[in-house]
Amino acid sequence: MSNFDQELDATGLNCPLPILRAKKSLASLDSGQVLHVIATDPGSVKDFEAFSKQTGNELMESSEDGGKFHFLIKKG
Repeated sequence: MSNFDQELDATGLNCPLPILRAKKSLASLDSGQVLHVIATDPGSVKDFEAFSKQTGNELMESSEDGGKFHFLIKKG
């Protein structure tokens, strides 16, 4: 995992909650800062890809480790 400025633990939450929480967390970050999201909902992979495209934030990294999905999103 690369460096990040803030971490959001969305484990156990189902869509759309991980996205909504990420949106809220990103709002508190400055442009160029990175949010690390941890989620357990398999649907979050597609959701975060779509979310990044729609919001102009960059999905830098997306990985899965033992049933947990990790996303690094750079605020646009």
